[in-house]
Amino acid sequence: MSEVFDGTSCELGEGPLWHPLREQLFWFDILGATLHTREAGKHRTIRFPELVSAAGWVSETELLIASESRLFLFDVDNERREDVEGLEADDPNTRANDGRTDPWGGFWISTMGKDAAVGAATIYRYYEGALTPVVQNITVPNAICFSPDRAFAYFADTVTGKIMRQALDAQDGWPTGDPEVFLDLTHEGLYPDGAVVDQAGNLWNAQWGAWRVACYNSDGEFLKAIAFDAAHTSCPAFGGPGLSTLFCTSAQEHFSESDVAKSDYHGCTFSAPEAGTGQAEHRVIL
Repeated sequence: MSEVFDGTSCELGEGPLWHPLREQLFWFDILGATLHTREAGKHRTIRFPELVSAAGWVSETELLIASESRLFLFDVDNERREDVEGLEADDPNTRANDGRTDPWGGFWISTMGKDAAVGAATIYRYYEGALTPVVQNITVPNAICFSPDRAFAYFADTVTGKIMRQALDAQDGWPTGDPEVFLDLTHEGLYPDGAVVDQAGNLWNAQWGAWRVACYNSDGEFLKAIAFDAAHTSCPAFGGPGLSTLFCTSAQEHFSESDVAKSDYHGCTFSAPEAGTGQAEHRVIL
């Protein structure tokens, strides 16, 4: 059972992050160039001069945020910004998309064409002060998440309908070997968007246009799905007491007339209490 957590309607909600020290959810409206959160029961919106999409937590007050041209450190209490690293700053046609911090403190962040140009997307890893491409020549990068045993990273190119699994080196978390197909959703006509892995190793995937987040075990077997009152679920995150609430962002773009008629909550951020038990998000080590 899911409910509306925050009724602020995002054009393209993405990047939900439960900050484990603040016990607070942050999320983005990419196309609105805004960061959203709730504090003391009230909604707070922070606006930026360019598109922003994803973050990792660095300290109790600081986030590492990805924008269309850079990674920057952001203090959420005083709204102070400090540039950390350029992110395709010389290409005005791309922007950041999905991202998440790995168990070693490396921040994986994707870029893609603003017009979703074929093959224009890259997934990078920011680790030990360097930004290194780890996946290239894809189109709509999503589903970046990590298994609790540190063995695998997951990612998707949404337009292919497939979620990939990438083996990681146990010492430093760099990819080893070639990625393999973890889930092929093409036969179901499903498009994988953001994803998160829970404490048991199950992968929870928001599926664009399907009104749901679906859960699969570590062997890729379907376990269950939670319905949300928005067609375009975009990214899930675990948080709340005991990390047992599944939050999910959604989007307003690319609707059919029937989608519009079915719900007034497209673009809102949702919660599903007692969905499972998540992993605490890892700290970015700068």
